[in-house]
Amino acid sequence: MSRHADVYFKGRLAGRLSELYARGYQFVYDPEFLADGVAISLTLPLRCEPYESEMLFPFFAGLIPEGWYLQIVSKTLKIDEQDTFGLLMHTCEDCIGAVSLKDADHGQV
Repeated sequence: MSRHADVYFKGRLAGRLSELYARGYQFVYDPEFLADGVAISLTLPLRCEPYESEMLFPFFAGLIPEGWYLQIVSKTLKIDEQDTFGLLMHTCEDCIGAVSLKDADHGQV
């Protein structure tokens, strides 16, 4: 099963992050955002080609709670602490900063 999250930068659709079944992760910028947007991270500069990784990209992993707060969030939301993509989708719809994510498969989480 693949899961997908729309990535927003300052409220504007910037791209899509996907967890690909047994193949890792992919992030691709939205074509309209590429026309006049700015990179969401220095590690993900603007480009047409998708970024692919076996592990969740560090920029996105950095948005997930850590330590004791991760334990609280995981228990409250009933999401396994190892489910980084699930935690990302459930905690980053309205996170601090310019980037937010929304579940692309089912609308808002």
